[in-house]
Amino acid sequence: MKYIGAYLLATLGGNETPSAKDIKKILSSVGIEAEDSRIENLLSELEGKNIADIIAEGTKKMASLPAGGAAAPAAAGAAAPAAGGAAAAAPKKEEKEEKEESDDDMGFGLFD
Repeated sequence: MKYIGAYLLATLGGNETPSAKDIKKILSSVGIEAEDSRIENLLSELEGKNIADIIAEGTKKMASLPAGGAAAPAAAGAAAPAAGGAAAAAPKKEEKEEKEESDDDMGFGLFD
C-alpha cells in the first residue's frame, strides 16, 4: 500500500508517470526504505495505464460487493423517534459521570 500511496501522491502532484526515483523520493521523505523489486513490480503493472481509469474500474467492482448494511437505513428510520427519547436521557448520565470523575482525583491533579 505504501508504494501505491507514493505513486498516487506523485500523480496528484502533477507527474502523470512517476518513475522509481520519484516513488523512492516520496517514501524516503517519511523515513521508509523502499524495495526496488516492489517498485519495479508496481511500475510494470501500471505501465501504459491511466490511474484515473484504474480507480474508476476498481470503484465499479467495489460497488458490486455486498456491504452488509442494506437494512440499516430502514432500521435507522424506524429507530429515529426512539433516539429522541434516548437523547434526552443521555445528559443525566453525563452529569453522573462528571461527578464520578471529579471524585476520582480526590483533589490531587496529575501534574500538581
